[in-house]
Amino acid sequence: MNYNETIQYLYTQLPMFTRDGASAFKKDLTNTIELCKRLGDPQHQFKSVHIAGTNGKGSTSHMLAAILQIAGYKTGLYTSPHLKDFRERIRINGQMISEQTVIDFVATRRTDFEEIAPSFFEMTVALAFDVFAKEKVDIAIVEVGLGGRLDSTNIITPLLSVITNIGWDHMNMLGDTLQLIAGEKAGIIKPGIPVVISETQPETAQVFIDKANQEDSPITFASEVWRESESPEVGKAESPSLLTIEVRRSLLATHYQPLTMSLDLTGTYQLKNIKGVLSAVDELRKQGFEITDEHITTALKQVKTLTGLHGRWEVLSTNPLTICDTGHNPDGIQEVLKNIAAINYQQLHFVIGMVNDKDISKVLAMLPTDATYYFCKPDIPRGLDAESMQQQAKSFGLHGSTYPSVKAALLAAQANATDQDLVFAGGSTFVVAEIV
Repeated sequence: MNYNETIQYLYTQLPMFTRDGASAFKKDLTNTIELCKRLGDPQHQFKSVHIAGTNGKGSTSHMLAAILQIAGYKTGLYTSPHLKDFRERIRINGQMISEQTVIDFVATRRTDFEEIAPSFFEMTVALAFDVFAKEKVDIAIVEVGLGGRLDSTNIITPLLSVITNIGWDHMNMLGDTLQLIAGEKAGIIKPGIPVVISETQPETAQVFIDKANQEDSPITFASEVWRESESPEVGKAESPSLLTIEVRRSLLATHYQPLTMSLDLTGTYQLKNIKGVLSAVDELRKQGFEITDEHITTALKQVKTLTGLHGRWEVLSTNPLTICDTGHNPDGIQEVLKNIAAINYQQLHFVIGMVNDKDISKVLAMLPTDATYYFCKPDIPRGLDAESMQQQAKSFGLHGSTYPSVKAALLAAQANATDQDLVFAGGSTFVVAEIV
């Protein structure tokens, strides 16, 4: 098979969460363990950092990878889902793996696939670990796909675990309370392995403390270690492409100089993520990694360039101002709305699409009723029909028209917007994937 045929095999032969939803979610790690066993257990052949969370785990993963790259370490990065190209999921020093690598892996392991019947995600994780081992990376940043305890990535023994935050998402699989969801995320905490919790949340903090105590794992709540400066300039974009953040340690603050950083990830929610990143760097330094403050500040200015990250409060055009973001659950949308509120505009044009296997009422209830909506269906089988979304949105006082595609909706919004208006596109990662 050529590359396109190989990718189609991966997509259609086996369950894939982004296409099939909950039916692709496996309730144990048996397939991943068996597949990696046949590969020689590559997950034990490289150092790693494991990152889970409802929101922020992608940004955190990319920021850490960028810092390690700048510090001179050969850095693997495994993330999901991809936006444009399957190979975005597996990178080394920011470069996607080659098409031939994907072809060869599937060709040589096809018999194993047929005998084990792994899911799309299980196969992809095995490919990533196989590549990282063969390429002898110094360290790999491994992002959880869904949950943590039962996620295919959870067969690694990392140097460090990071959990970003807990919010309402995938309740049909992870649980219908924040404590249950946190329990699934806490499943990545390993015996004796340090864990960093980026954001202290009263509803879930004890879940992590109990699990860390159970596993005898040192635990750090990063939001209690770091505090942002109260300067009015902090948290504002110094230019359309950079966000200025200044932080200092909460304890013994007089003994430490503030750290001022300019991030090319300009969403203000990065104020939460950066604290987890800095505490993770602290822990890696304790374990012998040579990472300077200059490495940190240099890397954070160019995360997108270094790692290929897209879709996080990304400016698509300036006339009219058009921005997209992958936030898609209540917490993610809340952060999006905070960023929208910080912009001066006359009218908001909101291009929105979502998936059909989630309760979208919480999100719809949060959206502004004075915006003009452009309802569309992401081009995946799980996409929610635009007409159905429009009808549900009406009950929340949201009004607008339906469009046959994401791009058609975006073009209509931009055509209707004046130079003083704001066009925002989001509601789903898959909406952003079609326009970045």
